[in-house]
Amino acid sequence: MSERDTFTGKYLITCAGLMSDRVVRMLGLTPDFTICPFRGEYFRLASKHNQIVNHLIYPIPDPSMPFLGVHLTRMIDGSVTVGPNAVLAFKREGYKKTDFSLRDTAETLSNPGILRLLAKNMQPGLIELKNSLFKRGYLKEVNKYCPSIQLEDLEAYPAGVRAQAVSPDGKLIDDFKFLHTKRTINVCNAPSPAATSSLPIGKHIVGLANEQFEL
Repeated sequence: MSERDTFTGKYLITCAGLMSDRVVRMLGLTPDFTICPFRGEYFRLASKHNQIVNHLIYPIPDPSMPFLGVHLTRMIDGSVTVGPNAVLAFKREGYKKTDFSLRDTAETLSNPGILRLLAKNMQPGLIELKNSLFKRGYLKEVNKYCPSIQLEDLEAYPAGVRAQAVSPDGKLIDDFKFLHTKRTINVCNAPSPAATSSLPIGKHIVGLANEQFEL
């Protein structure tokens, strides 16, 4: 499949993630949210630490903060990852620190809702940016509840980008959000734990389709 492929159908269900607000506009709707991309950067611990945890370890959440913070996760292959942080990305699909899109950045930094969000979280946002740029700062977050980890134990690991829906008044939309037209269902926001809840979410969408499209 390429950008030039064309498909036709009677109904459409979209789960467009980072592009969900743009897809909604393509359907002639005016979304009451904007997607703000946050890059979540991870490290993998050196293999000698594969037994350091047997389950998830989270920091105590701060109700004033929009994200959970760096935590330890035992992966299916036995390795252990630490992360993610939450750094404003300057490209919707900005998986690398150097990724940049003039269009995406201009849309982000000119959106009133996102500007309000950034202003309210300026200090923690700057701390996240510092820890992204300087590995020792990231290590301090890990050492809060895993003090034996050393700088050399943090190995490179792929980052992710969170498609965070933001309301016009500068608040994170922390629940699932759907927008509909007569023949479309659009999943516009699927917050954590969307991945682990994917099967129930899928069942819910099928139920919406059966009801709305009278299948």
